[in-house]
Amino acid sequence: MATPNADSYDALVIGAGPAGATAATLVAQKGHKVLLLERDTFPRFKIGESLIPATVHTLKRLGMVDQLQESRFPKKHSVQFFTGDGRASAPFYFHETEAEDQSQTWQVLRSEMDQMMFDNAVRQGVEAHQDVAVKQVLFDGDRAVGVRAQFADGEVREIGAKVVVDATGQRALLSRQLGLRTKDPHLRQAAIFTHFKGGQRDEGIDEGATLILQTRDRKSWFWWIPLPDDRVSIGVVGQIEHLIYGRQGDPQQTFDEELALCPGLVPRLEGARQLMPVKVLNEFSYMTRRPAGDGWVLCGDAFGFLDPMYSTGVLLALRSGEFAADTICEALAEDDPSAERLGAFAPRFLAGMSAFRKLVYAFYHPDFSFARFLKQYPEHRRAVVSILVGDVFDKDFESFYRDLTTMVDLPDEGAQARVELTPTAA
Repeated sequence: MATPNADSYDALVIGAGPAGATAATLVAQKGHKVLLLERDTFPRFKIGESLIPATVHTLKRLGMVDQLQESRFPKKHSVQFFTGDGRASAPFYFHETEAEDQSQTWQVLRSEMDQMMFDNAVRQGVEAHQDVAVKQVLFDGDRAVGVRAQFADGEVREIGAKVVVDATGQRALLSRQLGLRTKDPHLRQAAIFTHFKGGQRDEGIDEGATLILQTRDRKSWFWWIPLPDDRVSIGVVGQIEHLIYGRQGDPQQTFDEELALCPGLVPRLEGARQLMPVKVLNEFSYMTRRPAGDGWVLCGDAFGFLDPMYSTGVLLALRSGEFAADTICEALAEDDPSAERLGAFAPRFLAGMSAFRKLVYAFYHPDFSFARFLKQYPEHRRAVVSILVGDVFDKDFESFYRDLTTMVDLPDEGAQARVELTPTAA
């Protein structure tokens, strides 16, 4: 087949999850011709149901806040942590920050949330197709010029674009094709998760809170995320050697064994019914060595993924999609879809991601305790809440992390913090 005409579309986005739908919508808002291709058919099950408040910034630009406010999704006002013996911290309420629009967010069913974002993209001018499997990103020399994709009718087509956006999630189509992916050696975690019907929720403003509950031996922790229809998302996270390689039974047995070791969670699930078989994610913390190249850019989980400790997944997807969209629009305006131009958002995005990653490292340190740290350094409570809210971009947390290292030794972020902006960067 001949090389496709790169002028077919201004931007071609692969993957219609939060990152891809955001990038496609914001580029289309500027009047550009955008094609969005999704491998699956919506609605689909997806983990990552808890939104943190800073998502509101991007959702406003997408025109979706009113729709979410009117939805049936539980409102989330706080995060609360439980020790291995079941003792609860004081809730970290989002209204403790200065930003009024970051005082509340939502716990969402991703099947419905992703459908809403897909439909919103179409309403704002994006040409979008489901059940399309992109097989390969096509290059003319070092420049991406389009994709080869199989449509639902079986036809394989080559489609050109000035910019190709990989938002394929953990499938990471382009970074795998180019060999750019690097795992975080300090976060070799796995997760086993499912949904329950029923369970004991807190009352009032705390009903929709995310709970983080440690097990007695601190070898794992559970998330609790209340959802519509009396559902709750429950998952256990621990080192892959502990949850996967070191066990004799199947993942369901491991889940049950770890649950029995979590005194903060067991009473909440009395009388609750598991709704589906457990699912497993392995070694999910990673980055890619480059955010962009000539004619292509990565966003969302295709760029990098961080441990779900602080529910940062959807925020990082939305903000990377937003930042990438802005650089794409600038590149199209200047007719310069180069690696340098398309990757210009990366330093700002990575600085925010680093703030999350360091607090994840701290959580897994055996000597770390939020209560003990804030007792010694009460002036940093706002910094902690800011990170839990997701207000991490364009903010300086140097003094917070300097004082944190007096309590715990944080590992070197290494390759996770050293992303090349161009193919030849040192």
